[in-house]
Amino acid sequence: MGSTMNVGMVGVGNISKQYLEHFPSLPNLRLTAVADLDTERAAAVAAEQGVLALGVDELLAHDDVDVVLNLTIPAAHADVAGRALAAGKHVYGEKPLALSTAEATPVLEQARAAGLRVGSAPDTVLGTGIQTARAALDDGLIGTPLGAAVSWSAPGHELWHPAPGFYYQPGGGPLLDMGPYYLTSLVTFFGPVVRVSGSTTRSTRERTIANGPGAGTVLPVDVDTHVVAILEHEGGVVSTVTLSFEVWATQSPLFEVYGTAGTLEVADPNRFSDPVRIATADDREWRELPVGAGYQDAGRGYGLSDLARAVETDREHRASGDLAFHVLDVMEAITTAGRDHTVVTVGSRVDRPAPVAAGTRPESW
Repeated sequence: MGSTMNVGMVGVGNISKQYLEHFPSLPNLRLTAVADLDTERAAAVAAEQGVLALGVDELLAHDDVDVVLNLTIPAAHADVAGRALAAGKHVYGEKPLALSTAEATPVLEQARAAGLRVGSAPDTVLGTGIQTARAALDDGLIGTPLGAAVSWSAPGHELWHPAPGFYYQPGGGPLLDMGPYYLTSLVTFFGPVVRVSGSTTRSTRERTIANGPGAGTVLPVDVDTHVVAILEHEGGVVSTVTLSFEVWATQSPLFEVYGTAGTLEVADPNRFSDPVRIATADDREWRELPVGAGYQDAGRGYGLSDLARAVETDREHRASGDLAFHVLDVMEAITTAGRDHTVVTVGSRVDRPAPVAAGTRPESW
């Protein structure tokens, strides 16, 4: 087995539970410390995990932390990442990479200058679902891909999340919340996006927290809540994307790729191992594809584990800061296109990350 990287977790809110659940299956990661603005919550998690509860500054400076897992709210992502890099730590954060490319650029420049790594969710794209779909596309099972269609919707996170306010502030909304799952998958399939057009809007209905200590609180809404975009990829594939917090019910959740010889029904990119289905020109009956690639039985934390392995073996990590930056750039372009009713050229470029071979498991490293 390879070496182990010590992890300091900043932020122990809802999403941290999923990381903590999967750390035991990632032997090249060892949680050593946690920090949170809610010190009582941090102390409780630390006691459960048998690790240190520290202040944020203490954690960033601690000798027994090699990489900072940044699970703060989006507005704090760039600040915590920059402070971690300044302390000589690698960083892996939740999506989005930052609130804007202007915020994210100095973070990546700082990391390159220091010889440190920046990684970012989503790592769901490394699971068997998206990787099996990628392998099917790369193997030509539907011929030459021409287009893709994405539609994700919900009535709003205030119906289930105990503290959903940040979803309706800059860094949230359906685009920056759910967009990274779909856009990262599309870039993984087809390469970078070069041009974007679209339209965005929001309703005037009240957003009221449904449960938890803030139940009954009406939330201010400072982001667009219904987003429609057309993306042109460098290789010529055209993707249509709809993301919404305005849909009470639908019969057609959608992620499909259309090729010259068939259609691929892509797995849910917010999950790691949902099935992939195909219908071809020769047989238009849907059938499920066998798992053909991806980390087996994956969960949140696998992108961080992949980063740790990449540092050890001196290769590029897959859930990279550069990939997250390009996705953030695309989301900014969608916002601009929707506001100005124009076509926007995306300035950044990124290579497709390396595929994950079938049967890959971190415990075998």
